Amino acid sequence: MFKKYRILRGYTQQELADILNRDIRTIQRMEKGEIFPTLENFKKIVKVLKISDKDILEYIKKEA
Repeated sequence: MFKKYRILRGYTQQELADILNRDIRTIQRMEKGEIFPTLENFKKIVKVLKISDKDILEYIKKEA
């Protein structure tokens, strides 16, 4: 989900990593589903990428 919105918003992985103050590898692993962001980072990602509540809920339902 994050990769889709990152691309739609025109961010590179490095740009998103810089905004979140994280390593690019962390962003890569999140996009591959290898790790899930902390709640704090999740909130930041949602805000930066402007992900709607509806899309978040749909994502959570798919992952459950």
